[in-house]
Amino acid sequence: MAKISLETLRSIDGYVASALVDIDSGMLLAGDGTGVNLELAAAGNTEVVRAKRKVANALNLNDTIEDILISLTKQYHIIRPLESNQKLFLYVVLDRAKSNLAMARHELRTFEKGVDFS
Repeated sequence: MAKISLETLRSIDGYVASALVDIDSGMLLAGDGTGVNLELAAAGNTEVVRAKRKVANALNLNDTIEDILISLTKQYHIIRPLESNQKLFLYVVLDRAKSNLAMARHELRTFEKGVDFS
């Protein structure tokens, strides 16, 4: 995989940090931003994605996860498995007071469509 830059995600209102993570290993492939231990977040959120996929399969939902939202009092954490490569996910941290969640989700979809993650 070519080196992926997450810097364009900085334009999202309330942006704090972002990561591109390998679901198989939990390894941080690319990271940007400050205030978050992205290595730890990558490993921990890999477990979240695996658990949600396991439950979705057990429930026979026959659907794919578009994103997983964790709402904290001061932040939003968005976990977005990639449509183009289900072995990867984007993790984005936003300052809740400065962000628009709907716009952020839209901008993540647009970002993914503009980058080759194969």
